[in-house]
Amino acid sequence: MKQLKSNPNNIDETVIGKIVKQTSMFHSKKNCILVTDEAKKQNGYSAIISNKIIDTNVIGVELDELGELNNNDIVTIDADGIINIIHEANSKHNAIFITGRCNSNCIMCPQPPVKEEADRHDLNLKHISLLPKDTISIGITGGEPTLIGNKLFEIIVHIKKSLPKTYINILSNGIRFENIEYARNFAQNINQNTVVDIPLYSDVDTIHNEIVGSKTFNRTIKGIYNLAKFNVKIGIRIVVHKMNYKRLPQLAEYIYFNFPFVYQIAFMQMEPIGNALDNIEKLWIDPIDYNEELENAIKILHYRDLHVSIYNSQLCILSEKMRKFAVKSISEWKNIYVDDCEECILKPDCPGFFASSKDYHSRGIKSIKEIQACV
Repeated sequence: MKQLKSNPNNIDETVIGKIVKQTSMFHSKKNCILVTDEAKKQNGYSAIISNKIIDTNVIGVELDELGELNNNDIVTIDADGIINIIHEANSKHNAIFITGRCNSNCIMCPQPPVKEEADRHDLNLKHISLLPKDTISIGITGGEPTLIGNKLFEIIVHIKKSLPKTYINILSNGIRFENIEYARNFAQNINQNTVVDIPLYSDVDTIHNEIVGSKTFNRTIKGIYNLAKFNVKIGIRIVVHKMNYKRLPQLAEYIYFNFPFVYQIAFMQMEPIGNALDNIEKLWIDPIDYNEELENAIKILHYRDLHVSIYNSQLCILSEKMRKFAVKSISEWKNIYVDDCEECILKPDCPGFFASSKDYHSRGIKSIKEIQACV
């Protein structure tokens, strides 16, 4: 999530609210945070974000970059002045962050797990109650969301009640679902708008285990099958790097023959930050150098009628026939384009880059000026 550093004033505990940039007698001030140039009075708002706080009794923060906040964003303000934008009103890629803890430690994880943290459960329930009723989709992510146990079901049920038509995408390593009763309870608390995306990095257990940092390949496979028993929609995610790219076609065959029931499959370009940056020499391969393996894997799945996508990849480094599988999946706040993209006719449809990819991106990046006609 996007974070801003501010100077706190009377913030004793985390405040959550929806951003309002203009005062009005027609909107409720409850659970709202006012953004204003000068904070003179509280006026019933949960907090004030301002360039200058004049009244020392105001609960709020001083922030220079007020333009970073938009109407209807949902933010938390911590006691140390950190503003977390937990829902961007203008974004299609919003998620509820469940926990920073994880029972894996993937070698390329962009957000390495923490050992201790404050309980976020009540804060997340309030987050859900503030979401717009027309929210199309929401993610549930971490860390590993299932580590909060049955509280995860409360989160899901609260979304179902508040936003019954909203698509829910849960990112999980699947390990907890090896427990058949947990998988059963999970299935009883979701609806058909829910998909669980589970990473599978290789068809070889030792390769997968080395990547995730634990001997959990078989537990993940069992978790996938347990969810399938209860008709849960399942996705498979594969982050591609030097340790697993050579066997992408074999992994595609493995997925087809063992999980032909999966709802979706995504091959993902690596985000070079966190653990990935720490292990960059072991992981980095120019994405253009695994195009052959990626193409073969896509064909194996696509021609067998499985729904397959490519995430985080730039269109110019994919062959024309592969571009239709590319999805714009990078959150807006960390999505950039490099200089070579400025005059490219594919830019409006291109997924672009992670901001952290500025120093690690393909040598094949180029500006496409025209599309060759098919003959």
